[in-house]
Amino acid sequence: MTTNANTAGTTAATGAGEPLLSAEQLLAGLRTVGEDTRLRLLALLADGELTVKDATVILGQSQPRISRHLKLLTEAGLVQRFPEGAWVFYRLGDGPMGDLARLLLSRLDPQDAVLAGDRVRLAATRRAKAEAAAAFFASRAKTWDQERSLHVPEAAVEQALREMVGERPFRSLLDLGTGTGSLISLFAGQYEQAVGLDASHDMLTVARANLARQGLRNVQVRQGDIYALNIPAESHDLITLHQVLHFLDDPGRAIEEAARVLRPGGRLLIVDFAPHELEFLRDEHAHRRLGFSRDQMDRWLHAAGLEVVETRDLNAEAGEADRLTVTIWLARDPRIISDLPELSLTQEVA
Repeated sequence: MTTNANTAGTTAATGAGEPLLSAEQLLAGLRTVGEDTRLRLLALLADGELTVKDATVILGQSQPRISRHLKLLTEAGLVQRFPEGAWVFYRLGDGPMGDLARLLLSRLDPQDAVLAGDRVRLAATRRAKAEAAAAFFASRAKTWDQERSLHVPEAAVEQALREMVGERPFRSLLDLGTGTGSLISLFAGQYEQAVGLDASHDMLTVARANLARQGLRNVQVRQGDIYALNIPAESHDLITLHQVLHFLDDPGRAIEEAARVLRPGGRLLIVDFAPHELEFLRDEHAHRRLGFSRDQMDRWLHAAGLEVVETRDLNAEAGEADRLTVTIWLARDPRIISDLPELSLTQEVA
């Protein structure tokens, strides 16, 4: 065993690559879990992210009490926290301490009366959020539908994306400017985990409701800056930018930042408009750019150290000359992958 005292800390590994905890780490984790409220919080987080406000409503305890318990769980590495503006979301931790939490939770009786009551209140909280998200979506649906009507049907775009990415499984998806989480849903079943980032808290509320309704548990969405990703370098296999770059002042900078977090051999998938002259999109839809030429996008991708694998135009049907052309770029990090472990999908889809 290792003897590192840091509870978040260093792990050893078996020959099979399984992480180990030191005796002190294991005892610290067990002591942290060994309290009624903290165990209930972990059980709730097994079903998805929560805020302090969510937990206070579900458990019927004060905000300071809930905050203290979550702080202790976070310090132990059993839980992770993700600030999002004035909000903070909590989820089960990654690594060996997160694995310990999941192992302990797997031994709980799902029919336990206290935990069953918590799940009922969790479901009610999610319903309320889904209703609020639906109201927001409805308030924006008119402008979104107007923009969607300007190009080929979304189903055609999604089919092209599936064809270009292929059916092979991969470890991690990062969806930048995730919006309603549509690409996280589209590729569900192929990735082991997915993260969606967006600058809009309201859009993230919609995305959370959509993903929770689909029962996707190995995904999360966060608020983030597309120019300064709080994401480790070389950490994702597929990164997507779906109808995002035309809202940005500096698309090339966003592409460079996306390339930074691609693993060797990883792929960047960009969906946007070909050049057009619909000036009203600047005023009514906040577009900064009226589409992108192939040459311009290729220059940005090459400057970011990526090589273009495929470019595909989705044109409007005959008789719809006023519709926009959607262009899809697939690029890859040319570095060679070495010693890539085998993948095993753990996707849970209800």
